[in-house]
Amino acid sequence: MSEEKKEKVIIMSTTGPENPEKATLAYVMANAALAMDAEVIVCLQADGVYTVTKGVYEHIKAPGHDPIKKHVETFLSNGGRIFLCIPCCEERNITKEMIVEGCELTKAGKAIKEILGANVVLNY
Repeated sequence: MSEEKKEKVIIMSTTGPENPEKATLAYVMANAALAMDAEVIVCLQADGVYTVTKGVYEHIKAPGHDPIKKHVETFLSNGGRIFLCIPCCEERNITKEMIVEGCELTKAGKAIKEILGANVVLNY
């Protein structure tokens, strides 16, 4: 008996501490999709990279939500994947050591490959 292929969700986020609610909602949706047994990848570009940058992500909290740190840790511990745009990190002087463990530094080609195989792409 063959195993059914999981639904695949990609969540693109360019939002960081400047809009904590929008940044948090990307992870709320990502965690919800994981809970529904989907394969989920969060792709961070522009200021979205700050949502997994040590020293910053601990301080992002939207009213009515847990701190983004908790959302990120839950997402990663439940098998979610997070891609960070290498040029976006370089532009912001964010080094690999500053990024939460478990995140992957990538360039556009890898993200596009995953997007082409996704059932749905959400943008935040």
